[in-house]
Amino acid sequence: MTPAPGWYPDPHAPHLERWWDGTAWTEHRRAPGTPGGPVPPSPGGSGGRTRVIALTAATSVLVAAVVTGTVLLGGDGDPESRTGPATTPSAPAPDGTGPAPPGTPSESASGPSADGPDIVEDQLNGVTFPLLDGWVRPEHVSQDDVVMTTPGTHDCPGEGSVCRHGLVVSRTVTATDETSPRLLAEEDVSEAAEDAFEEDALDRKPYGGIESHQVVESGPVAVAGRAGYFVRWRVTTGEGPGGYVQSLVFPSTVGTGAPIVVRYVFEAGDGAPPLADMDRITRGIRAAGGADPGGGVGDSLAPAPRSTPDTP
Repeated sequence: MTPAPGWYPDPHAPHLERWWDGTAWTEHRRAPGTPGGPVPPSPGGSGGRTRVIALTAATSVLVAAVVTGTVLLGGDGDPESRTGPATTPSAPAPDGTGPAPPGTPSESASGPSADGPDIVEDQLNGVTFPLLDGWVRPEHVSQDDVVMTTPGTHDCPGEGSVCRHGLVVSRTVTATDETSPRLLAEEDVSEAAEDAFEEDALDRKPYGGIESHQVVESGPVAVAGRAGYFVRWRVTTGEGPGGYVQSLVFPSTVGTGAPIVVRYVFEAGDGAPPLADMDRITRGIRAAGGADPGGGVGDSLAPAPRSTPDTP
């Protein structure tokens, strides 16, 4: 005997419900309590460390696989990529009495869904990011917690290796009891600058090291309906045109509400993404699977620009 078709807690994303067609899980998902009747079955999909999904006209949301691991605030110093297959424990059947029925798609790092590449989900932290034009999901990236990058690589202006014009990183703050978004953002931005423009994991200086920095903007900001804070630096490097780093901190919308830090790393010069993409991405951050007021620079909480020169 198998459970009747219906909406049941998703074994891979307990904060959502998933349609069981009577024989197997489908790819239809929705937030609990969302009105909606039966849906036709659809084939299972594969997942990844971060997956691109589409927000359809219906209320279902295609959920990506879990972004593996909680990383301490600051550089983790581990150059090893963690995008390999993830082991998924047996999930309960829809009635909660046993293993998942045959046909339940397994979550792995075999690749993202191609059902609409406009949203990237960080399932660990319960938020989604808009995938703007000129940005792609991460591929062949050794750094953990990267949610999107600019396409391709290029030769670094300094020592060896290859560089990217831009990347965005999302991680949970766990190494401190501090909860103030402002204090956490002000502390993290210097580490973000060093990780991006000082030395790589092999102690090389892809940009010739940091010569100086300038705080170009900072202030409170609304993110996914939460009060956050951001700090943006302009970094001058020994080689090349330098770039920008931004640390954005806001409380998570799931669990205990632990702070989330989102790092933006943009090169300056030819091929770099527009600086306004930092604001566009921030404005588009949403709680995963739910309707929330969003936020962003200029929404609800206005940032307080600054332009005070500094040296590291």
